Amino acid sequence: MNRDDIIIKKAIIHILDSSVGMPVLSDRELDCGPDLYDFFKVHLEKITESDDLKKCCFNEDSEILDELRQFEAEQFISTSQKLAAFLYGIMNSNIAIPAADLAVLLFRYDEQDYLGLLKMNYKSSYTHLTVSDLGENTNNIIKQKALLPSEGQKLSEAALICLSGDFDIMLLERKYEVNGVKTNYLSELYLKCHGQLSQKARLNIVTKAVDQINQKYFDEENVQRTMETKKVLYDAFEEDGSLNVEEVKTKLFSENEDMARDFEEKIEKYHMADDVIRPVNKQTIRKFERQFIKTDTGIEISIPMDQYDNQDVVEFITNADGSISVLIKNISHMTSK
Repeated sequence: MNRDDIIIKKAIIHILDSSVGMPVLSDRELDCGPDLYDFFKVHLEKITESDDLKKCCFNEDSEILDELRQFEAEQFISTSQKLAAFLYGIMNSNIAIPAADLAVLLFRYDEQDYLGLLKMNYKSSYTHLTVSDLGENTNNIIKQKALLPSEGQKLSEAALICLSGDFDIMLLERKYEVNGVKTNYLSELYLKCHGQLSQKARLNIVTKAVDQINQKYFDEENVQRTMETKKVLYDAFEEDGSLNVEEVKTKLFSENEDMARDFEEKIEKYHMADDVIRPVNKQTIRKFERQFIKTDTGIEISIPMDQYDNQDVVEFITNADGSISVLIKNISHMTSK
């Protein structure tokens, strides 16, 4: 979502601090000025640009779905209170879930109305406090424990629900301990929804599978294989902006049936054999841009992957005794850091 195309119609915020013992539910909408509108729009844009975002659908037994099916804009405040109170009940029963303010937004984007549930987990920071006593001022520093995330920070928990059709959900969530087990409580207990893995999770599954196979069939210190693997992944993102799982298998494992079979087995566990992974955030694929190498003599080298196979720039030479020489060529200028 582009922030400039988001129209916020209504907004309200509820305090869900489990240390208080009860939620503090607002009875009035927020009086949003330009700064507050921009604050929410920035967070909405960041949510939709995150590769941790999952696309989900409600289960039929979802209480939230029942509530939204009856939703009218005139009932915005009462509906938001019910949604907040239900979430607080889950939080209050599971102390590992962090306290937060819940911002509920009714907004429009691309001719669709959405309900945004932004769980703004509290941050701690320090500020000054001036105390006046008998005509004298004393400036102290105190710790504030209920600060909201700034515009520059990313929310880790949010749900954007389309209010038409099947009430599709865009979900950001994080696991917290529930009854001793790490649980995606937003999807499993609160929204009661199911969906696909996020782009980031799918990419991690593929890279982990590739790493495990390389470790099984190659020497752990086989730098050449590591760099060849990273180059294949890097080239895929550079050329297409995406990663085709079937093409990864073909390019990396086509010459070894056992390796190809192992890769298929690992990927099929997640039903991803035909997937095409399309990250939207450059930060997600930045790790493929460089290969860091550290030698047993303590020298560290960072090689851009777009230069890796350019022998006019860098060359890996295997010596007769099995040692490896790295030759860096055609240097016209050097800087130190």
